[in-house]
Amino acid sequence: MRRNTFLLLAAAVLIAAAFPPKIYASSRIAASSAAFIQTPQSVVVDKRVEILQGYLAERNSPLTNEASTFVSEADKYNLDWKLVAAISGVESGFGQNIPSGSYNGWGWGIYGTHRYNFASWQAAISEVSSGLRQNYIDKWGAQDVYGIGRIYAADPNWANKVEHYMQQIDAYYQYRLNTTLSISI
Repeated sequence: MRRNTFLLLAAAVLIAAAFPPKIYASSRIAASSAAFIQTPQSVVVDKRVEILQGYLAERNSPLTNEASTFVSEADKYNLDWKLVAAISGVESGFGQNIPSGSYNGWGWGIYGTHRYNFASWQAAISEVSSGLRQNYIDKWGAQDVYGIGRIYAADPNWANKVEHYMQQIDAYYQYRLNTTLSISI
C-alpha cells in the first residue's frame, strides 16, 4: 500500500514538472508608472485608464470618461499620469465646480475677472498637459508638483493638496491592482 501511494505521488510530481501550470502576473514598475498585465494572448494591457476611471467615478466626476485622455496626454508630455487629474481635484472637485460651459476644471487662465474656456474636456486636458510640460517644467524648470505650485497657484498649500490627491489616486491604483488581478495556477 505504501509503495503504491509513493508511486502515485511520484507520478503526480513528474506530470506536474512536465506540464507546468500557466501563471499570469503583473509587474508593477513604480507608483507613477504604468501597470502592465500579461494576458494569455501575450497582449499588454495598461490598467491606468481603468483605475483612474474608477477613481473618478467614485467621486461623481464629469471627467470620468476622460481617463484615457488623462493617461495618453500624460504619456505624450512625459508627465505623471495622476498629475492633471489631481490638479482638477484641487481646483474644481474633479470638474464638478467650474464656470458654466467652460470645461475648465483647472483654473487655467482664470485670474481676477478673466475667464478661460475650453471647447471640451479633451481639449482642456490636452492644453493643460501641454502647458504644464512646456511652461512650468521646460521653460521655468519645475521639477515636481512643488516647483509647479510656486508658479501655478497663489495658495501656498496648493502643491500639498495636489500631492494628496496624487497619493489618493496611487493608493486606489495599488488597491485595485492587488484586488483585481488573479493568478491562474
